[in-house]
Amino acid sequence: MLGLIGNRKPNENALKKALQGIEGGILDSVLVDGDRVTVVLTVSGDMPQAAIEKDAEARARTVKGVKNVAVIMTAQRSGPVDPKSKKPSHGIDIPVKNIIAVASGKGGVGKSTVAVNLAAALSLKGLKVGLLDADIYGPSLPRLTATKDRKPERINEKIIPIQACGLSLMSMGYLVDEASPMIWRGPMVQSAVQQLLRDVDWSGLDVLVLDLPPGTGDVQLTLAQKVQLTGAIIVSTPQDIALIDARKGLEMFRKTNVPILGIVENMSHFCCPNCGTRSDVFGHGGARLEAEKAGVPFLGEIPLHASIREQSDAGVPVVIAAPESQQAKAFTDIASLVIVSLAVPSQVIVQHN
Repeated sequence: MLGLIGNRKPNENALKKALQGIEGGILDSVLVDGDRVTVVLTVSGDMPQAAIEKDAEARARTVKGVKNVAVIMTAQRSGPVDPKSKKPSHGIDIPVKNIIAVASGKGGVGKSTVAVNLAAALSLKGLKVGLLDADIYGPSLPRLTATKDRKPERINEKIIPIQACGLSLMSMGYLVDEASPMIWRGPMVQSAVQQLLRDVDWSGLDVLVLDLPPGTGDVQLTLAQKVQLTGAIIVSTPQDIALIDARKGLEMFRKTNVPILGIVENMSHFCCPNCGTRSDVFGHGGARLEAEKAGVPFLGEIPLHASIREQSDAGVPVVIAAPESQQAKAFTDIASLVIVSLAVPSQVIVQHN
């Protein structure tokens, strides 16, 4: 389970010595960040993981200077697949009816900005919404919501999400210093994402939005195979190079039996903040054509506008900071289309339009 990580620096060699010989687990690595320590174990045998975690945490705390410990267990067995649901029989059970993955085939297309504003727009329409930043290597949620200096609490063995922008938020960025690189192999990242889903208190939500890292790697496959996703939204820019990768992302979800809720064209056109003149900097309409070819919904176009960037830097989604603006309306229109696909009360759709 991910403990709260978070200032005198413990001796790394002393930690490694203390953590040797854990029954059921083999020490993989130790990451030290001030008084916060992350212990990564490769689990072996059938010993309960809770017991392994408890032992590792107790051992780490015997080392001088350790105040907070996170224990991450990797190399968990995949188990059999349920032939009806196509999900592993031991898939992660999350108490949320609707789980939406926001994905992109490549980086730099503004996926996280879309995810944050979509989540905020769904919240403004009356839903209880959570947002998980599943990009372990490059978490951006704390800055996009002005919460980078906040740390989550843990109550009754559950991590409590950060509350901001009308959302329940969780990110690895809350658990480690933003200047500390996550030098982890694939299995560690998969395990961390699973624990952020399993060990965080997501109860009471109507929708959980997952902001995935770019590409079609370990995190995407883990979530597609272990979580009962309501569907995926693909974010792309209009130019061909981005659409090629978006197509790969779309096909990955199809092959893992995840419904495609639609494609969003971000940076669809540039709006001059002074005169309002429109320019198609990256081309225009490519994502709409791609959606038509793939036979999936086209959810809408998001402009390349200075206010979206400014509000993202300020940590307030544009749908909250400037709800009457055209750029905010683009996000809320997409949110309305998404709600139609979800198992939520029908009256929510007409709120705040």
